[in-house]
Amino acid sequence: MERDRNICGLVFDMDGLLFDSERIVQRSWELAGTSLGYPHMGECIYHTLGMNLDGRNAYFRKHIGEDFPCREFAQHAREQFYQIVSREGLPVKPGALELLEYAKEKGYRIGIATSSRREYAWNNLKQAGIFSYFDGGVYGDMVSRAKPDPEIYLRACGCLDLPPRTCMALEDAPAGIRSAHCAGLLTVAVPDLVQPPEEIRPMIFRICSTLRDVIPLLEHMREVSV
Repeated sequence: MERDRNICGLVFDMDGLLFDSERIVQRSWELAGTSLGYPHMGECIYHTLGMNLDGRNAYFRKHIGEDFPCREFAQHAREQFYQIVSREGLPVKPGALELLEYAKEKGYRIGIATSSRREYAWNNLKQAGIFSYFDGGVYGDMVSRAKPDPEIYLRACGCLDLPPRTCMALEDAPAGIRSAHCAGLLTVAVPDLVQPPEEIRPMIFRICSTLRDVIPLLEHMREVSV
């Protein structure tokens, strides 16, 4: 049974899970799109959560137009994002620090599997003071196939020297949930902007309201495995 798995590692997504960043991304897309003559670009985030840059660009070209200025849009959006963060900060999601501290104390291996670029991710993790909790990670610019492909989670487990079956994935987005499940991890959803659609709910071991709620789940699993 899934609940009887001996979990040795936790693999975290980042945006929308560790950081309350997706709403800032949505605002930055809206501002960037408006400046380029493409209003309502913020709505696109609901269809691209968990995708890397190539995946987002493919979505824009297919649903907005082949001539959509992907590079210019990305540059404008990046500038808007950092302007907002410089004014308001990048909030860490509730329970993130508590779960990381718990996992480190209990001896879990801790990894990250994010579609974001490594430089961007490292900057955010270091500024939040949580980079040192992670034993390894795989980033969007390190894989050839983006979520929902399982590549990123398979490689993240490899970084931790653990079989996927012994790892728990923590995800907020449907693409990430599919990726982790297909890689063989026990998948826990902590939804952010969107709730998991019905067709992927069988892929989810548990849905938690916050990362803090994962701690009693791990405690119960530890008791069962003894």
